[in-house]
Amino acid sequence: MNKEKLIQEIEKKRAEMTQLGVEKGLTNDETIQSSQQLDQLLNLLQLIKVTQR
Repeated sequence: MNKEKLIQEIEKKRAEMTQLGVEKGLTNDETIQSSQQLDQLLNLLQLIKVTQR
């Protein structure tokens, strides 16, 4: 996955997580799962940035 596509996926996942938080609450299992998936995407982006230096 290239960096630009990853950034798009991060924005999609962030919007999804925010919507879930509003609709189902911040402690809902789906919201937490979405948050964890967002964390993984952000970690991958950070890894890409570090290795491109």
